[in-house]
This record gives sequence, structure tokens and C-alpha cells, in this order.
Amino acid sequence: MLKKIPVAQLRLGMHLHKLEGSWLDHPFWKTRFVLEDPEQLARVRASHVTEAWIDVDLGLDVAPAGAATTAPSPASVAVTPPILPQAPSPAAAQRPAARGDRPIEAELREAAAICERGRKAVQSMFGEARLGRTIDTDGCRALVEDISASVQRNPTAIVSLARLKTRDDYTYMHSVAVCALMVALARQLGLDEEQCRVAGLAGLVHDVGKALMPLDVLNKPGSLTDAEWRVMRSHPQRGYELLAEAQGAPELVLDVALHHHERIDGKGYPHGLEGDRIELLSRMGAVCDIYDAITSNRPYKAGWDPAESIARMASWKGHLDPAIFAAFVQSLGIYPTGSVVRLQSGKLAVVVDQNPGKLVAPVVKAFYSTKAQMRIVPVRIDLARKDCSDRIVGREPEASVEFQHLAELWVDPQLVQRAMG
Repeated sequence: MLKKIPVAQLRLGMHLHKLEGSWLDHPFWKTRFVLEDPEQLARVRASHVTEAWIDVDLGLDVAPAGAATTAPSPASVAVTPPILPQAPSPAAAQRPAARGDRPIEAELREAAAICERGRKAVQSMFGEARLGRTIDTDGCRALVEDISASVQRNPTAIVSLARLKTRDDYTYMHSVAVCALMVALARQLGLDEEQCRVAGLAGLVHDVGKALMPLDVLNKPGSLTDAEWRVMRSHPQRGYELLAEAQGAPELVLDVALHHHERIDGKGYPHGLEGDRIELLSRMGAVCDIYDAITSNRPYKAGWDPAESIARMASWKGHLDPAIFAAFVQSLGIYPTGSVVRLQSGKLAVVVDQNPGKLVAPVVKAFYSTKAQMRIVPVRIDLARKDCSDRIVGREPEASVEFQHLAELWVDPQLVQRAMG
């Protein structure tokens, strides 16, 4: 028999059937299991979920009045994500992903300079590869450190700025963007600092094999022929070989270059790996690579709205690791910076910053009234403020096509120009 109870009444030995609310609000990737670990109980009590369904035929019922139901406090439990390649240090396990330590406006200025250096560094790396010279992965580490530091101060800034790449600079800035996304995701998963740096390096060099692709195929503005597609599908293997020759990159970095196009259902390439046969960093790389690719302007198509991209990726079955994708959403937001949303008040707004721990209540800048059918003076609204009566009621991805230059509502055009050279 199923019974709905407050989360506070959960206790060890109960069969958890379902947690009320969005899957983004609770700490488990599945339900319907017996609560046997005090850590599990502490995690669910520390989540945003307030009610749960239990099955009293498969586990314990609610404790009799007066019985002890205490559990360790969340602060006393070192939460270790279940999908790490190795257990992180206790300090790393207890450290939440860093967010919002610096206002996004200030971090954007620093991020623009990092993007400028990153674009030049990746361009140089690709040029060396085309000339048949050995890639200097050790020389990339200083750039990865800078990107990692920016992500730690405010993960929204450099990730969002790198997305605004030009079509001509896509290949180079894509590497910078995936580096930043990988660092942010690694921190969200609780990886330690060295693992975060390795993840960032993997993101920075994951597409180096494209340096050996014919430029007319790489930059083709239309659909590829079957023959051209076969050539492009060789870039993971070519990248792996380039990095192996360099003899300086960790083996996991080589694996991301080789396997970031694998799929959980085994339908990816080059080896058709599935599930846990794909390394953690390569599963992370697949998520980060796809997100930046579909949100960026490419030679053959305009990028999708960030929030629309998150929604579409969530609907794909068998493509991405669901646990890693859930962590990715937590790190970026359901409505990433740059998304166009409709507010309950009837205004259209652009997301300009994130509020830590409040995925559906970011900071936005309203610019259009659908009731008056006219532009309004842009106004900044923090949807997480207690005195704010407005909220997001939906995505408006088509608005980014109808209204040009919306990025200027959250980033100075001069910063974009600097970042893109």
C-alpha cells in the first residue's frame, strides 16, 4: 500500500516509492528503493522536496508517535557522488560547486580577456597540428587554470560569453567553451581540483583532431555528403593519435578526444561503446560538446536558445548519461544566461545571471511587453527576491530571432568583440 508522508517522517527501512516534485529538486537519479543508508536519508531531508510516497508493503511504515526518527544532519555527512571514477577527498566531497562569488558584470570583463587568449592559443595549437608538429599540452595548462579560476568565481560568465562565438571562430572558441563547461560540470559533480583541471584540459583539446580535417569540409555551410561525413567522423581517432604523440596529456584526456561522440545506448562513434563502458570524463564531454554545439552559430545554422537546448537535450532518449546531464543542468541552470523567457506579468526577458540553488528563479532583464505589444525600457528583475511577485511561465526561443542583439542586454558588445578578436 502506498502512503504519502512528509519528508521529515522518512526513516531507514522505508521503501521509497516516489518523491514529490521535479527530478531536479531531489538528490537521487531514481526512486523505488529501500532507504538503508543514513547518508541517503540526510540527502533527501536536505533537498527541496517536502513530501514522499512510501510503499508500506515493501518497507517500514511511519514510526509510532514518540519513536526516534533522527538522522545525521546534512552538514555531518560527506556526500560522495556515486559516479566519480575515484572517491574524492573528504574536503572535496563536502565542498559545494562554487557560484556567484563575483558579480557577473565584473567577471565578464575578466572572461573576455581569457576568451581572447584562449582563442589565440587553440588557433595556434590547430596550426601546429596542421604543420605536423607535436602538440604542447603542457602549454595549455596555464589557460586551463585561468578558465577554472573564472568558473570558480562565477561559472555563468565565461560559459555564456564563449557561446557568443562567430561562425568563423566556431572551431577555436568551441574548445574554450567546452573547457569551461567541463570545469563547471566537474565542480558540480564534486571532483577535486586536480580532476577539475584534467576535465578542463580534456575539454580544451577534445576536438584537436579537426585540425587535420579538410577546411572545405570543416567549414562547409551546408549538409555534408556521405563521403564528407565519413571524413569528419574520423576526427576523434585523429585527435587521439595527435595527443598520444605529444606524450604529455593524461590518458583520460586522450579518452575524451576519442570517445566524446559515443552514446549511452551504444549508437555513437567511433567504437559504439555503451553505458559505463564510456569513461566518466567522456560522458561529461559528450554533454558539454553537444550543448555548446547546438547553442552556437555554425556555418550552416543559427544556434538554438540555451533554455530550448536544455529542454531538447532532456528529451533525447539513450543519447546522454541522465545523471551527468542532471548535474549539468544544476551547474548551468534550467534557464541558462542568454535564454529568452516569458514572465507571468506578460513581459519577455533575457536571463542575465543565475541564483545559486534556485534553478527556476534566475536574474532577468525584461525588455518587451506582450500586453502593450511594444518594447519597454529594460529593467533588471531578481526573480528569487522575496518581494518579487513575477516568475517565469515559459521559454520564448523564437523571440531571439525576432529581436536582434538581445545579448547586449547582458553583456557589453565591446567585451564580445574583444573575446572574439
